[in-house]
Amino acid sequence: MMKKTVLMLFVGLLSVGIYAQETATAKIKFKSETIDYGEIAKGSDGVRVFEFTNTGDAPLVITNVKSSCGCTIPKKPDAPILPGETGEIQVKYDTKRVGPIRKAITVTSNSDTPTKVLKIKGTVKPDDAK
Repeated sequence: MMKKTVLMLFVGLLSVGIYAQETATAKIKFKSETIDYGEIAKGSDGVRVFEFTNTGDAPLVITNVKSSCGCTIPKKPDAPILPGETGEIQVKYDTKRVGPIRKAITVTSNSDTPTKVLKIKGTVKPDDAK
């Protein structure tokens, strides 16, 4: 009888430990989900950075970052972001294209919100604009 009780207690504690590990999640919190370029000159620097923090209790792995068009090139972090640490997603917009900027960047990760859409906006002015 004592062996059964000890065995049941051990199995119960083991299952609670496994459950606790399964509930650990990464959480991604962006400093800002929209970057406003404002009015920029044609050919100017189109690189901007989305900063984020892993506010969860498990490592954050960003598996994919893609843009809504080929004029915007995002770059994701290669290594996992540990709980409490910060990271960045770099975005480069082709500023040789004159006109309004309205693009979406889709971030896929192991976060509690696995898909997040970031936005860039602004206007690229032609060379002769004052």
